[in-house]
Amino acid sequence: MTDLDESLPPTLRSAGDSWAITELVGATALGVAASRAAETAGSDPLIRDEFARILVSSAGAAWERLADPELAWLDGDEHGRRAHRVGIDYQAVRTHFFDGYFKDAVRAGIRQAVILAAGLDSRAYRLDWPDGTTVYEIDQPKVLEYKTGILQRHGATPAADRRPVPVDLRDDWPAALAAAGFDRTQPTAWLAEGLLPYLPSDAQDRLFDMVTALSAPGSQVAIEVFGMNSRSNSQRWLRMRERLGLDVNVHALTYHEPDRSDAAQWLTDHGWQVQTVDNHEEMSRLGRPVPEDLVDDAVRSILLRASLGDPTG
Repeated sequence: MTDLDESLPPTLRSAGDSWAITELVGATALGVAASRAAETAGSDPLIRDEFARILVSSAGAAWERLADPELAWLDGDEHGRRAHRVGIDYQAVRTHFFDGYFKDAVRAGIRQAVILAAGLDSRAYRLDWPDGTTVYEIDQPKVLEYKTGILQRHGATPAADRRPVPVDLRDDWPAALAAAGFDRTQPTAWLAEGLLPYLPSDAQDRLFDMVTALSAPGSQVAIEVFGMNSRSNSQRWLRMRERLGLDVNVHALTYHEPDRSDAAQWLTDHGWQVQTVDNHEEMSRLGRPVPEDLVDDAVRSILLRASLGDPTG
């Protein structure tokens, strides 16, 4: 079996690049949504995202097969099936973690949320938002157009005041966010899920700077900080290419600078109170432990939540 990284360029990214939902980083959003769809259709789902299958299947038959909870597209490859199942388990656990983060944030009185690189995130539709909550979704224009159009055609209605903000996070997204109605004087719940590796290290630090500058006291942020397991990602995407014809290479879509800032330390140094959990610990806590023989095939990440000061202080 040829490693996927040997058959594609070392990087597929360039300054100012953009994409539709089935291209480059957009395709990774489909892969994540397919995992949520497979989890939702399973016998004992940890999370429920009834919009995921609609969004994935609308991209084509191969993507719809990827969302199959039985993983029939991996028939005859028991190791591949088990490894892919661990990937689905991880997506379910991280979704559960960040769903809980938003639930706690609104319980604390926050009524303004910003989802950075929202992709096919459907939380604006599926979470129980209190009246008066605004959810801003920032992403590439074509990605937001795809999601909005598909859900509208299926009669989906947001459960909050959903405001798409079509802008690249490498550009002046704070100005676009303000133009959409964002109120920097109010506490905000920020989310950066599955985002950081797709930003160059300097863009990551600018993102943290901007989030901090736009955050009123009482604001919160949740971040997925994950390392790229070259073996597991290469093999997983290679199976997708060979079995389904889906040509995606996460390693070639992400940045791997050795001097990248540690998110938890950066936030701590800038006044945030940070809590973290290792994803394998969280998976075990929620009844989805990584089998010992598949540890090398599993994603390794830190799930982070942080708060900034006291809204009454």
